Formats: sequence, structure tokens, C-alpha cells
Amino acid sequence: MPPLPARRRVAVVGTGAIVAGGHLPALRAHADRVELVAAVDVDPARLDAFRAEAGPQVAGYTSTGAMLDAVRPDLVLIGTPPALHREQTAAALKAGAWVLCEKPLCLSLAEYDDIAAAEAASGAYASVVFQHRYGSGAAHARRLIADGELGTPRVAHCQTTWHRDAAYYAAPWRGRWATEGGGPTMGHGIHQYDLLLHLLGRWTEIRAMAARLVHDTESEDVSTALVRFENGALATVVNSVLSPDEVSRVRVDCADATVELTHLYGHRNADWTYTPAPHVDAERAAAWRAPATDVPSSHTAQLGAVLDAWDAGTRPPGSGLEARATLEFAAALYKAAFTGRPVRAEEIGPGDPFYAAMHGGHPDWAPGERA
Repeated sequence: MPPLPARRRVAVVGTGAIVAGGHLPALRAHADRVELVAAVDVDPARLDAFRAEAGPQVAGYTSTGAMLDAVRPDLVLIGTPPALHREQTAAALKAGAWVLCEKPLCLSLAEYDDIAAAEAASGAYASVVFQHRYGSGAAHARRLIADGELGTPRVAHCQTTWHRDAAYYAAPWRGRWATEGGGPTMGHGIHQYDLLLHLLGRWTEIRAMAARLVHDTESEDVSTALVRFENGALATVVNSVLSPDEVSRVRVDCADATVELTHLYGHRNADWTYTPAPHVDAERAAAWRAPATDVPSSHTAQLGAVLDAWDAGTRPPGSGLEARATLEFAAALYKAAFTGRPVRAEEIGPGDPFYAAMHGGHPDWAPGERA
């Protein structure tokens, strides 16, 4: 038998809840393929608490640059506030490490293109954490839609209606354009509409509205959009942090069936429902059942996909044009909401104010106002 590949040496940057609760279990699940060797956090107490949980082999640093110089990890997992992502991702790429970064990968298309340039210069790759794409239920639904098994997609609905109180926004970086990049469009609903794009493919036009109805923030606390896809399907997208009854939902009505996912922060096979059209016979509908193996959507599933790509010598999922497409959707939604005009795919480029910032360079605008 050929020798097993050496385990990848991993460092985490940021040791807060998302890393301790999402990335650390993922690393443990793939312990035969990865080894956590370092952690970075500007808060020494939080860093010490993480290292106590992660194990004595984890070296601690308060500077990303110092860690990269000393450790030279193979893979860097980033779980810091969004405004730090571009700089930390670019630094890790320059050091030759692959990156798996929490969403959003960065705050604008301009920042994304900086990361793409750092990728090209280093030969390493940066992926964004969109764990809802992963797991057996999402893979099964995408395959059925792509293969035409459910008929032509016609109507879709994407809903992230969550609730966040004033205490949530007490963190100084939340709700601010410069540090979070936006409201629930960037920080919450992005998971569901990323999955919608994964299922339906390219979009061609978006119209949107957004508002700040409750929270004392710079950015919106609710947004809605109407989207036309290249395949002809029309979709609604709703992102809210004002909703007492929290739910995450994606529904696609095709010619022969409706496929619907209802969950909150993660899904399993049982969360996906297939409803056949009246003309579909039972035998055909039975073939749509979810696969017997139930792989939940999770950081564990996405990390496995990244490691598989590394072993195969290919670009990892959630990077490159895939990552840019989701960020472009967010920028287009904001541009449509701020200007009151429809926005076309690939419309936003260098020179467009919404290329440099999600608020189009006017942070004092209330969404829906005109310049």
C-alpha cells in the first residue's frame, strides 16, 4: 500500500465561539488528516482558554504575522471579525498557506479581487465557509435539479428570518459598514442565498429594497429582493433580524416537483422535502428520496471537501469564482436597494462605487433613499 499522506499542519486565527464550536470539532473529526499546531488571538485570556480545550500541542500567538513566520502552517482557519479577513487571508496566502475563512470572505468585490491576486501570486487558495452547501441533502438536491430530474426550475423562495436583540449589536463591529460590511444581507442571510445560488446557478437581474426598522445601526436590519436566474426561474430573497419565529428556508418549485429545505442553523437529510406534481407517478417520485447516508451540513463536511481538493491537487470548493459570485450577489442587492434600480449580473466593476463598498461610498444613506 502507498504511504498515507502527512497530516496538514493547521493554525486558527481567532478563537471565539465559531472556531471553538465549529472549526475545532471539524479538526477533531479529521484528526487523521490534519493537526492543529497554532492559535492566534489578541485576547490572551481567550487564547489560553482555547488552548486549554484544544490541547498542549497548540502554540499560542497574539499576532498573525508572528505565527505565520514561526509556524509556516499548511492551512489557516480564520474566524475573526469580517474587517480583518482580507488582510489576514492575504498574509496567509503570501506565506504559502491555504485558507478557510468564515463568511464573508471580505467586505467588497474590490477586496475580493485583492485576495484573488494574492492567490495568483502564491499558488495557494482561499475558500469561504458556506457550510450549508455541504452535506448529503444539499448535494442530492443540487444533483436532481442540475440533471433535470425535477423538471425546469420556475419559482424559488429563500428566507432567512432570524431575531437579534440590541445586546447582539453591542459588539462594536456589528451593524457597521466598515467593520461588518452590512446587516443581515451580509452577516446572516448570505448562507441561504449562497445555497440558492448553488442550487439554481447564475442569476441575471436583481431588484431589491432594504430598511433599518428597529436597530440603531448604520446598516439595514431587513432586506428583500426579486431575482431572475439565467435558467428563467424567478426568486424572492428575504433577510431579516427582526423575526420572532426564526427559520431558514429554501424552496424551489420545478415543473415536476417542489423541493424545500426548512431548518435554522444546519440541515440533515430529513430537513429536505420533495413534493411531486400531480402528473408524476409514485415510482419516479420515490427515486428522489434522500440518500441513505446522512451527512449533516457542517464545518466538518466542508473541511473534508477542502482536504479532498488538496489531496487531488485541485482548486477547493467555495473559492475562486464560486466565492466571488456570492459576494457579487450581495453587492448587487445593496446597489439595487440603494439606487432603486434593477442591477444586472457582472454590472459592478472597478469604478462603480458599489465595487469598493457595499454602501456605495455613502455610509450615511438610509437604504432606499436616493443619492
